[in-house]
Amino acid sequence: MTTYQLAPSILSADFSRLGEEMAAVMDAGVKVIHVDVMDGHFVPNITIGPVVLSAISEQVHAAGGVLDVHLMIEDPDRYIDAFAAAGADWINVHVEACTHLNMTIARIKSAGCKAGVALNPATPLVALQEVTADIDFALVMSVNPGFSGQDFIPAVVPKIERARHLLPEHVGLQVDGGIGPDTVAAPLEAGANLFVAGSAVFGADDPPQAARELMAALAAKA
Repeated sequence: MTTYQLAPSILSADFSRLGEEMAAVMDAGVKVIHVDVMDGHFVPNITIGPVVLSAISEQVHAAGGVLDVHLMIEDPDRYIDAFAAAGADWINVHVEACTHLNMTIARIKSAGCKAGVALNPATPLVALQEVTADIDFALVMSVNPGFSGQDFIPAVVPKIERARHLLPEHVGLQVDGGIGPDTVAAPLEAGANLFVAGSAVFGADDPPQAARELMAALAAKA
């Protein structure tokens, strides 16, 4: 969880060619595929569920990759087992959506997945400090969740730096929202090591090349 990884989000992919587009970026060296799950309640958009995850899991795992599932949903405990059974390797929940966060983290781990906790841009970092010893990675949102293609919020960079100091060394730090060639440097220097990029990869004219360029920036830091 502490290596430098790019996690392209399939939210920005062409779903009529999803298998082909995932194969292209994984052939370019991507090892983490990010899956944004939205319910129309916690965030205003609706995306995909366990059925789609199950449909892509064999392809991703056969290529040596992992599925990073980001649950932007109310009451995520109800769906953890279903997403784990569908092939999730990492499951990330929002602190804002969890009534009993320790129990949710324990449920993710008991399902055999790595556990992550996400914070929206305006959520104070203090909401995370009591579970830092229990999680595998934390996610600092650099946009307000719900839609792809939003602009990176520069004000989160100091929060990313504080998060890196708060987290134990073995816990990864992910950033999601507005990540692209022009914005990756600041969160990278602030201490993030896992980077979600949607439109910057799958929305590019040449997604594999876009992925290579972002991974090169991460490799230079590593």
